Amino acid sequence: MREHEELKDKLAAIFSQHLNIEIPASDTDLFATGMMDSLALVELLLRLEQTFGVQISVSDLELDDFRSLDSIARLIAFQCAVEAVA
Repeated sequence: MREHEELKDKLAAIFSQHLNIEIPASDTDLFATGMMDSLALVELLLRLEQTFGVQISVSDLELDDFRSLDSIARLIAFQCAVEAVA
């Protein structure tokens, strides 16, 4: 559980420092609130690859995975686990 919180903290820093987006809560819907758009999503994908070393292909891209800090943290944890096994 602590790892999930640390992931969310790192993600919040990425949003703040690189996308100039301050997330009020980890369950905030980033698309419904208008905080995230397609351009920000592309930038986020680049930052996730640089920070965590994960690659998310376009064919695997699901918008629901990027709706909140919680869902992004789950995705990153899953991708890191998959890539560690491979």
